[in-house]
Amino acid sequence: MVLGCFGSCCRGGYTNINQTGPRFGVRHLQCILVFFGLAVAYALRVNLSVAIVAMTDRNASNPDFPEFDWDESVKSYLLSSFFWGYVVTQVPGGYLSSIYGAKYMLFYGVLICSCLGLLTPFCAMTGGWKLMVFLRSVQGLCQGVIFPSTHTFLSKWAPAEERGRLVGYCYSGSQFGTVIMLSVSGYIASSSLGWPSIFYVPGCVGIVWAFVWLYYCASTPAEHAGITPAERRHIEYSGQARRPSDAGRESTQSSSIPWLKILTSGPFLVLVLAHCANNWGFWTLLTEIPTFMKSVLGMDIKNNGPLSALPYFAMILLTCMFIWLSDVLKQRGTAVPLSFSRKFFNTLGMWLPMVALIGLGYITEGEANVRLAIALLTLAVATNSATYLGFHVNHIDLAPNYAGTLMGITNCAANFMSILAPLIVGLIVTDETNPAQWRIVFFFTAFVYFMGNTLFMLFGRTNVQRWNNPMSRTSQSVATPEMVEEQSPLISS
Repeated sequence: MVLGCFGSCCRGGYTNINQTGPRFGVRHLQCILVFFGLAVAYALRVNLSVAIVAMTDRNASNPDFPEFDWDESVKSYLLSSFFWGYVVTQVPGGYLSSIYGAKYMLFYGVLICSCLGLLTPFCAMTGGWKLMVFLRSVQGLCQGVIFPSTHTFLSKWAPAEERGRLVGYCYSGSQFGTVIMLSVSGYIASSSLGWPSIFYVPGCVGIVWAFVWLYYCASTPAEHAGITPAERRHIEYSGQARRPSDAGRESTQSSSIPWLKILTSGPFLVLVLAHCANNWGFWTLLTEIPTFMKSVLGMDIKNNGPLSALPYFAMILLTCMFIWLSDVLKQRGTAVPLSFSRKFFNTLGMWLPMVALIGLGYITEGEANVRLAIALLTLAVATNSATYLGFHVNHIDLAPNYAGTLMGITNCAANFMSILAPLIVGLIVTDETNPAQWRIVFFFTAFVYFMGNTLFMLFGRTNVQRWNNPMSRTSQSVATPEMVEEQSPLISS
């Protein structure tokens, strides 16, 4: 059905809406493909967290398949090895996507990761956990290019007035893939297919997606054969848009990326801090809450697939709700400034989880409290989706020409926080059954959320920075109003 829509769009089977571009056009079909691509990528990322239960416990799945005697230390290596490679290719991924096009970086990233996923059972049976650690690290290397390339792609395809909406819909694909994988993996492992199928299914789907993407996608509107001139003009001339000539100038831009200006830009450094604070809180929740629930509340949700998927499912629903709210704000008689919209949604996405964490700090053992803890956990994870319309899209606001590079830098720094946060928790929580120690963890994480969003509200900017324009470094060009608005004397642009 989705693929059938491509033909109708290529024939111009849609109408223009008030001179603002087609209501449903080629750009939306590109975003649908991105949605499913991120879904596949996250399915390949989280499948081991469920499969490892079946691989180490014959009674938890089909007993006809091999069982591995891996202790907790080995499991921790296996589960973390993905991120060893993941942080390495963040910045190169953004850089390369600006040179060769996001289309090809996403294609090779998902394709190679999917093929390696198919090899996982073979590696486990022949090379043991050490070979699996190597394989997962290489998968991380492949997926490290995906988020920066996605940002590069969206910076070319998303008109300014639709930017938050399209970014939100695309990135909700990561939650969709997580929900599907966590929900069905247990059933697949118990079936006649056994635990190897947890790797085979997303691997095969990923290969199919990669070739569909290669056939139907283009890195820029200018390169897409099926796009109408009206839709292309709408994308290239909208709001804080790039100049039309930017659509085909990746190589020129990327060869002279203003690294010094980027790394000394106040709005960008604030964006880095906001991303790091968000990842600290998000990964503290996802990695430590199961231990808290089991040790303090006596409930093990880690091996309960549907319950583990609940926060992600709620995240998808709230993403749609926040996008709807964003559209409502835009349709008001008085236009809502872009800066207010970004900071408003970022506040919802970081301070609502902060409140939930403070509430979790006072939870004690008891059946009613278990239900309350699950509700607070779901609230904390799901409301974080509002940041898709906050700092997540701010990379494109600041520099659409270098959005992938900016995402690579911030995501690299933020993923170091993902590694560091559990280690800090380990230093604080010496007795996993002690609620007082967990309260310190929750309060500190809430403080990180508070500071990250406060800095973004005070010093974050949404205007296009001067260094976004390559010509501004070689000639005296006139800045547009969007490039100079909201400049602060305290913040370097």
